[in-house]
Amino acid sequence: MNKDHLRPDGRSLRIIEGDITDQEVDAIVNAANEMLAHGGGVAGAIARKGGPQITSESSRWVEQHGRVPTGSAAITGGGHLKARYVIHAVGPVWEGGSRGEERLLASAVQSALTLANEHAVASIALPAISTGIFGYPIDRAVPTILTAILEYLDEHHSSSLRDIHICDMNKATVALFADEVSRLEGEAGSGSAGRA
Repeated sequence: MNKDHLRPDGRSLRIIEGDITDQEVDAIVNAANEMLAHGGGVAGAIARKGGPQITSESSRWVEQHGRVPTGSAAITGGGHLKARYVIHAVGPVWEGGSRGEERLLASAVQSALTLANEHAVASIALPAISTGIFGYPIDRAVPTILTAILEYLDEHHSSSLRDIHICDMNKATVALFADEVSRLEGEAGSGSAGRA
């Protein structure tokens, strides 16, 4: 199941069921931890497929700059991936929703998009950040991630980003993103939200 949304400004938002490491984009976003350690989930898959260059660049980044604060992002090369870059976005660990998790998740997404623009990235693929071992409920993460992306695009008309893919291997997660895009498109069409 894939869903494409072409914005009036010509930029596209695609919801894709598939492996983020196989996406043919300039950059992929890694759902990272603050130490850029590549254990399981998306981070582990990226490290396995991208090879040791990604893990060594990640370690070097942390040695030079310190840990990556929650809500921000760091960038490394893409190693053996099709993508030129990996942007490591550190989303929040879910602690019940009262510790600023929504703000931190939105910040992580927008930090990744900002780094992409700074590196002249035209196409990017993002996962459902924080919804794996960080425990962020998917039904709460989806609107936060999409709203953060759409707000970024609305506020950065001259950004290098032209194509944004949200990619997940879980059919139910992809369906949630597709439904939320449809909901936002409906709001935009009725004049009540103007975002999608």
